[in-house]
Amino acid sequence: MYIIVFILSIIVFVYGDPGKAPLVQLNDGHTMPSIALGTWLGNSSTPPHGRIAPVGYNTEQAVMWALEAGYRHIDTAWSNHVEDQVGRAVKTVVDAYNLLHEVTTTPMICDAACYLKRFKKKIERSGSSMVLPVSRNELFITTKLWNDAHARSAVVPALRASLAQLQLSYVDLYLMHWPLGQFANGSYDSTHYLETWRGMMDAQARNLTRSIGVCNFNQVMLENIRVHKLRQPAVLQIEWNINLQQPGLLAYCRQHNITVMGYTPFGALMDKRRADSPTRIDDPLLTKMAAKYGKKVQQILLRYAVEMGVIPVPKSITSTRIFENIDIFDFKLEEADKWILRNFGRGFRSVPQLEWSDHPFYPFENMQEYPPTTTTASTTTASTTSTTVTTQASTPSTQQVISEVDINDTSARMNFRDIKI
Repeated sequence: MYIIVFILSIIVFVYGDPGKAPLVQLNDGHTMPSIALGTWLGNSSTPPHGRIAPVGYNTEQAVMWALEAGYRHIDTAWSNHVEDQVGRAVKTVVDAYNLLHEVTTTPMICDAACYLKRFKKKIERSGSSMVLPVSRNELFITTKLWNDAHARSAVVPALRASLAQLQLSYVDLYLMHWPLGQFANGSYDSTHYLETWRGMMDAQARNLTRSIGVCNFNQVMLENIRVHKLRQPAVLQIEWNINLQQPGLLAYCRQHNITVMGYTPFGALMDKRRADSPTRIDDPLLTKMAAKYGKKVQQILLRYAVEMGVIPVPKSITSTRIFENIDIFDFKLEEADKWILRNFGRGFRSVPQLEWSDHPFYPFENMQEYPPTTTTASTTTASTTSTTVTTQASTPSTQQVISEVDINDTSARMNFRDIKI
């Protein structure tokens, strides 16, 4: 056993272990694997409502399985309450890599048997004999700023707290989890997301994160960052699945070279508790398509995301599903099948977070995504928005919205609700 592990470890050490997923180029020069393991356990649909708390060490084991399966991108968040488990798993594989480096680079005259003997002693002491070594440079770790740290001065300390949990000196990507702030007591924080974004830029300047991005921003919010000439997000993470395809937002991100990550890539298709889901995983069109490619429906959905330019973030704590979810890079969908999948778009949002719907920076108009519209006349103030239309519901221009809102005026920004498109 030690001989096999040693030989495999040498191969990994010499040639690297980049994982299964091709890399995507970000607009800041860094690269990111094109699929990630999600570590959000979901929201409870039964009282008491709220985020599902981790039990035991399921996430740590899931990360280990994921790395073994070929994932190199792990997506987590402060609010997931599992950063410590992600950190332990990452430390285990990185320590194994560093151990191998120490064994094979220490100057000494030694034959193969000598190296094997030293390696055996090292791994017996470390307890990592069955761990595939992976260097830190080959890993891509994403975590997120929670809503209770939206003040610019709170962003860096929040990231440092996450790094302590992760046992890392930096993360590869730090995301603003939501554009809205909320204190621990439930009251809303009036800090504008542009000010929070400046804090994200501060964190990057301190080399605590290589890349920065946002989650759950709408198009106007992204445009607001651009118009104010702040650093453009490298990544936008949004809910994305066949029932919520958001073509307008994807087109905007392609235009401005913002990479899109998609959480909840299966939507509510597999959630038997969601009677409101417009599509089920056993839909005849989906099962027929999966059989055609010799894959499971979940793999078809993940492959579709990749081909649409979205980096999917499937979450699982089951080894078989973790291995299946990354097994999507050995086939391509035919154009006719992609058209079938496009037609599943219903604008159905499975994670609307309606409890924040009265926040000034709530990013979703409602659970439906409406198509682009044309404005014939509109009037916008800091506190109200009225629009006259001749056909569909319309949206004031981005420039008009931005020019009439003073983001340094606390009362104005609390009364102003960004227009959603």
